[in-house]
Amino acid sequence: MALDQKKEVQNFSDGLSSGVIYRLYKDPMGVVGLLIVVSFVVIAIFADFLAPYDPSKIDILNKLQGPSADHLFGTDQLGRDTLSRLIYGTQIALMVAGVSIGLAVLIGSILGAIAGYGPNWLDFVIMLLFDMVRSYPVIMFALAVVVLFGPSLFTIMAIIVATSFPTYGRLMRTQTQSLRQAEYILSARALGLGMPRILVRHVIPNTIGPILIVASMDVPFVIALEAGLSFLGLGVRPPTPSWGSILNDGYTYIRNSKWILISAGIPLILVTIGFTFLGEQLRDIFDPKIDRGS
Repeated sequence: MALDQKKEVQNFSDGLSSGVIYRLYKDPMGVVGLLIVVSFVVIAIFADFLAPYDPSKIDILNKLQGPSADHLFGTDQLGRDTLSRLIYGTQIALMVAGVSIGLAVLIGSILGAIAGYGPNWLDFVIMLLFDMVRSYPVIMFALAVVVLFGPSLFTIMAIIVATSFPTYGRLMRTQTQSLRQAEYILSARALGLGMPRILVRHVIPNTIGPILIVASMDVPFVIALEAGLSFLGLGVRPPTPSWGSILNDGYTYIRNSKWILISAGIPLILVTIGFTFLGEQLRDIFDPKIDRGS
């Protein structure tokens, strides 16, 4: 059994180093997902060069205009260019998702590895912590935190980290328990290596792959959560452009111009499709239990 587990880990590492891009390109869904994700990353990085206007520039004389040669996605109630605000909003969306999910994966992986490898009493304490955090509804928890600390980008990221790390922790705990009796882990213990060194050098590197796949599929949820809070006025504060605040503007002025609402919905739909397709294909590539020869 230990040899089989070691072989699965080795297969995962080989696929990660050599065959990922090739297998993605072989599947249309993987290609679409990769292109969409890369496109959003490029837009976020080069927003200063891609945005045709200053996203905060007010032009009352041209407010609530429809699509035109000057404003491809029209303007909002203050005459600001909607396309420019959506482009800069991409920075906010990906930054919130990247930082918050990254911290959640880090915290959850460490605690999950300790729970899966440590003594039973420590496993019980950590799992109790996970259950306590997950027992509270995410939206209710988010609203309570925002009321206490005020709406801000930092508050949103803290909410996402606090509500997400138990998911990655549980997955890491399961992966760690499956490798606990592997031969190379037993050999490391026989050589006198301590638990921290075994976890850092042997356990976490060989179990992080499935967690990263789950994290990539969680990106749309995190972006939607940030947009939802901003839509309610509990997220990013104006005039910082956010997809959620743009959606709120579109909903408020839908009788005057429907283009704001339509334009703000497009990136949310695309980013969900992109990260979902990419995550699904990565899961198919790296899951050794899936028969890919059929």
